[in-house]
Amino acid sequence: MSALLQLLPQTPGLLPKWLLFVSLVATFNSVQNYTTLKLTRRVYSQRPQDVTALSTRTFGTWTFLSAVVRAYAAYHIANPQVYDLCLWSYVLAAAHFVSEWLLFGTARLGAGLAGPLVVSSASIVWMLTQRGAYVEM
Repeated sequence: MSALLQLLPQTPGLLPKWLLFVSLVATFNSVQNYTTLKLTRRVYSQRPQDVTALSTRTFGTWTFLSAVVRAYAAYHIANPQVYDLCLWSYVLAAAHFVSEWLLFGTARLGAGLAGPLVVSSASIVWMLTQRGAYVEM
């Protein structure tokens, strides 16, 4: 168990651990985007016919890139550039999901969309309010 704990970010506080957790979940989501359309169609449930094999693979690649940025930020949270890149990854995700819901109409507020909205918005607020506690000034 101790060896497993050593793999976690060693910076004090919960934010680095949260970033790593979200990164691991996003990695799982990326894999599922390459293997099935089912879960992605739950997010874009208003127009599931718009979800194609190509769009899910593209989304999977984008999600994995976000996972890499967030994992890197979990271990290098004091670096202002890395911190800001991670924050922007959440802003872009939130903008994407909100626009698909309110602008393009492909997503509807429900179980599939709630998770990404909660994670991105909570992470944005958390990172904005805690920047001074983690970033070297």
